[in-house]
Amino acid sequence: MSERVGQVDGPRELAITLAITALRREAPITDSLAAAFKDAGFTLALVGGPVRDAILGRLGNDLDFTTNARPDATKKILSKWGDAIWDTGAAFGTIAAKKGDVTVEVTTYRSDVYDPDSRKPEVDFGDSITGDLGRRDFTVNAMALELTTDKPEFIDPFNGITDLALRILRTPGKATDSFSDDPLRMLRAARFMSQLDFAVEPEVVAAMSAMAERISIISAERVRDELIKTIMSAHPRLGLSLLVETGLAAKVLPELPLLKLEIDEHHHHKDVYEHTLTVLEQAIAQEDRLGGPNLVIRLAALLHDIGKPKTRELTPGGGVSFHHHEVVGARMAKARLKALRFDNHTIDDVYTLVFLHLRFHGYGSGEWTDSAVRRYVRDADHLLGHLHVLTRADCTTRNAKKAAMLAATYDSLESRIAILAEEEELNKIRPDLDGNQIMEILGVKPSPLIGKAYAHLLELRLDRGPLGEEVARQELLTWWEANSTK
Repeated sequence: MSERVGQVDGPRELAITLAITALRREAPITDSLAAAFKDAGFTLALVGGPVRDAILGRLGNDLDFTTNARPDATKKILSKWGDAIWDTGAAFGTIAAKKGDVTVEVTTYRSDVYDPDSRKPEVDFGDSITGDLGRRDFTVNAMALELTTDKPEFIDPFNGITDLALRILRTPGKATDSFSDDPLRMLRAARFMSQLDFAVEPEVVAAMSAMAERISIISAERVRDELIKTIMSAHPRLGLSLLVETGLAAKVLPELPLLKLEIDEHHHHKDVYEHTLTVLEQAIAQEDRLGGPNLVIRLAALLHDIGKPKTRELTPGGGVSFHHHEVVGARMAKARLKALRFDNHTIDDVYTLVFLHLRFHGYGSGEWTDSAVRRYVRDADHLLGHLHVLTRADCTTRNAKKAAMLAATYDSLESRIAILAEEEELNKIRPDLDGNQIMEILGVKPSPLIGKAYAHLLELRLDRGPLGEEVARQELLTWWEANSTK
């Protein structure tokens, strides 16, 4: 196949038209970038994901280009063209720049050689765009649009445009060679499957299954980043299912495949794995309540039942129980997210949601006291909205009558929370006396006992609602009489 395709018809002609139209509409300043490279005697081509996205009508403001210019020459050109420039990737041939709202990365043609024990390549600069495209992960990312010719040229040596039309992920060469070079590409297959709603070629799936163990050379941070992109995509079930099917999930998120509990003819219960994916989808459907796509709620939905395999017990009569799986699961979620190097804030929030996700089921049909409702709000704290979403998403029963009852019961709980919040400002629950007032009334200096006194007054506040300062003062003195050392 010719390296450069100028006069093309059918899908290729349409691809050129779509890509150029999107580029000029979303990032017209790239015309001046192409002119700058051409004037300096170099080539410049839009490459990879941005070409794919331009054809699909989803081009963003982060654009990747490839050139025959070496990094030093690229840096000189971008220094004159851009508002700001970064050369931290120069060793790998990449110089980045920003102009207006557009960020560009321009990389010299590369022909990499990989160390089998590392995903970091020994970088060799090349002179052929075909060679550069051949080292890329998937054919749909191995297309380029040459911008420094008289007429933009579509370059597609691996027939990526056909795979794009067929919505399938295929590697430019042998999948086993590609994944041996860079095992992270296996996780990227799951990510693109979820983001683009694409299928994966059987050869690619087979290679992922055969080479799953190789993912161990990838750092936890890079695994985390790919998992986040998969989970935050439009169709996370697709990518997560692929990871489980190929055995990769057992290496990077082992709690997920373990949810496929054995179900025998005598002990029937819902499929926890399928239930989990359904809860994730139902949580996503409610994310507008949280302002849009939300990583914490998606992680909590994905991990909320991971304590079940460890707590599963068969009960007389053909039943099964998972006592305290929320407690065990919360600890497991924290451990997994720590291992994946998530930030502490995300870890703590997911831990709290997993720990609390069963609390609503103690509500019965609405028998909770005002004290119990206050505690529900207090324990959820800033995650109350997330807990509402997770709890509703977790009600996945196929029994329509039961589902309607659960929804109505939760509607009732939310209404009670709203009423109490209006009356008592639940989101600002504090004891009726602060620490300084406690010390003044008792005539003592700061000590651990003051913290205990504060906690006692907080419990009273949760149980009985606002007490007022005078009643709180009497309760404090009564408690002090019983608890202070004489």
